[in-house]
Amino acid sequence: MKDNDVVDLLLHQHEEIKALFDEVENAAPPDKAEAFQRLVRLLAVHETAEEEIVHPYARRKLDHGDEVVDERLAEENSAKDMLTQMERAGVDDPQFAVNLATLRQAVVKHAEAEEREEFPRFRQATGDKERQAMAVGVKAAEAMAPTHPHAGLETATENLLVGPPVAIMDRARDVIRKAMGKPG
Repeated sequence: MKDNDVVDLLLHQHEEIKALFDEVENAAPPDKAEAFQRLVRLLAVHETAEEEIVHPYARRKLDHGDEVVDERLAEENSAKDMLTQMERAGVDDPQFAVNLATLRQAVVKHAEAEEREEFPRFRQATGDKERQAMAVGVKAAEAMAPTHPHAGLETATENLLVGPPVAIMDRARDVIRKAMGKPG
């Protein structure tokens, strides 16, 4: 994998996300909560990094970039809402499997829209050096991103202003829950 190109990095993460959905679906009951928390974390940091780094750049560089990004943000916000509800309800919720299938369908549809509508245009509108710099930015954003979904933080400004304190709280909560033997 060439993770030094932002598009390749994001494509690889899309594959990781799909694999984690499979893992959650197929996990034995004792392992399901831990697998689901890994999925929650990956989705949260992936979307935050896109919102902070990729979307603002796409708005400026792509023809009709605002339209493309606004559509993706609407999809992301909807998925964050569902993910938050699922995380609160837990994997033992009777609707978990149905909700997971619905979430998976929405996330895959979102990823396919990015791959079809945004990424090819993004490659065309940017140079190798720009995409390499953005890959570094995405990795840095992910390192500081919240580990749980927070609907309403969809812009780079919101993520940069509110994201770090929220990320600290998320990560502290993760450590405490792990110390108590509870999933993420």
